[in-house]
Amino acid sequence: MYQETIVLCGASAYEQKYYFNQDFDTLPEAVKQELQAMCVLFTEEIGGVLILEYDEEGTLQFRTEAMEADGWYDDIGSVLRIKQLRNEKRELLESLETYYKVFFLGEE
Repeated sequence: MYQETIVLCGASAYEQKYYFNQDFDTLPEAVKQELQAMCVLFTEEIGGVLILEYDEEGTLQFRTEAMEADGWYDDIGSVLRIKQLRNEKRELLESLETYYKVFFLGEE
């Protein structure tokens, strides 16, 4: 079956790169672009790495990482920004969870 978490997408301020899991390539282009903008803007503002991943139940989680020596990473800002994104992008995030549960977990 699947591993514990499945990465949807992510961005790194360190490598200035964006990653999108090709298993989700059937998502509409507008959704993919919105995810890219959201991840890249987050890492430009906060620093570090942002990863959006599904847990075992199909809930979309935001995970951040930072290098230990990264003095620019805003730990408090990351929590606040994720909370803001969850509110502003609620409809998108709920739709992505439903998509995953139906197409990957086989729920009805």
